[in-house]
Formats: sequence, structure tokens, C-alpha cells
Amino acid sequence: MDPDSKTDKTPARPKKRRFVRRLALAFAGMAFACALALFAAERRVERRAAGRVYNDVEAVPAREYGLLPGTSRLVRGKHLNTYFLNRIRAAVKLYKAGRIRKVIVSGDNGRTDYNETGDMARELVAEGVAPEDVLSDYAGFRTLDSVVRARNLFGADEITVISQKFHCERAIYLASEHGIDAVGFEADEVAPRAIRIKLAVREAFARVLAVLDAEVLKTKPHFEY
Repeated sequence: MDPDSKTDKTPARPKKRRFVRRLALAFAGMAFACALALFAAERRVERRAAGRVYNDVEAVPAREYGLLPGTSRLVRGKHLNTYFLNRIRAAVKLYKAGRIRKVIVSGDNGRTDYNETGDMARELVAEGVAPEDVLSDYAGFRTLDSVVRARNLFGADEITVISQKFHCERAIYLASEHGIDAVGFEADEVAPRAIRIKLAVREAFARVLAVLDAEVLKTKPHFEY
């Protein structure tokens, strides 16, 4: 037996430990970068929306256009979505109080069996909004699309975004990046704690994407007109 055969294999373990350390450092670096991006995006969106989201109808500046971003009417195809219902109620409040004169309903109509825009329009009319005051945008696939297309399609340089607070803030940020003067009216957020936590996590990453879209990638709507 070769007396040096054992020593030939010994360096493998230190190499493996170095690889594990490097891998751990890489993951730690990625985690730090991710946390930094989340924090930076949160701060940018919050600063831009500060003082521009209202929960009192009488305090909302009167504007021609309200923007109602789409969400599904039903959850799992059978339960009424409280986020949808509360957005409709908030829009009707503003309209009947004279704080908006027209409602732009902007949602996803990408499938024949799914029509956020049509659902919102029907609900608004059923609640007393005049049909001629409901303007439909069927290509509001994302908040960015809804905000920019409100101006491109309807000439809405000033808008009141009607949604839950977290969504209003992101929409206001995106609007400001595209030269649109936006304020928000806060719809009620009534949902189980687990759902609110899930949405908060999703919103944190949505804000990172919003900042990237607006300031880095210069993303345009899927359909500009």
C-alpha cells in the first residue's frame, strides 16, 4: 500500500468547507440585497404618497375622474370578494358626494370567462352611477397600465385612485412617475388576518417591481392606447 495514499485525499474536506462558506455568504448577500430593495421601495412609495390618501369623503379634492382598479368579483369562483365590494362602495360614495364626476373602471379582460371591467361597471350602475359616467378600460392588466392608460385614453391628467390604502399608495407613486397628479381614496380593508398578511407580503414585492418599472426599466403599458 502506498503510504502517501491517505494524504492525497485530505484536501477534499477543506475544499468542501470553503465551498459551503462561499455558498452561505452568497445567500447572505442575496438576502441582504433583497431586504435593502424591499426597504428602499417601501420608503420611496410611502414618501411619494404621503398626505395624498384620504379616508374622509369631504376631504377629497373634487376631480373629474376617479380611477377604480380591477380586482376579481369572486374569490375561488363562488364567494364575493370584499376588496371588490368595498372598492365599489367607495367609488359610489365619492360619485354621489360630487367628488368625482366620472369613474374609469380599469381591469383585466384577457379571458372570455373573466371580465373585471364589466363586473365593476355593472355593479356601479346598479348602485346608482349613471351609465354614461362609467368609462371602461379593458386592458388594465396591471396598476401601471391602469394609471397610464387613464390619461392616454381619457385625458385624465388628474385622478382620484379608489382602492385599499396600500394599493392607492403604489398607484400614486406610479402616477407621479408618469406626470399624472393623483390622490387616493381609501376603501375599507376587511379580511381575515391571514389574507392581510399574504397581501402585505405580495405588496412589498409589488412595490419593488413598481420602482424598477418606473425608474429603471421604464416599462410601458402592455397596450398604450
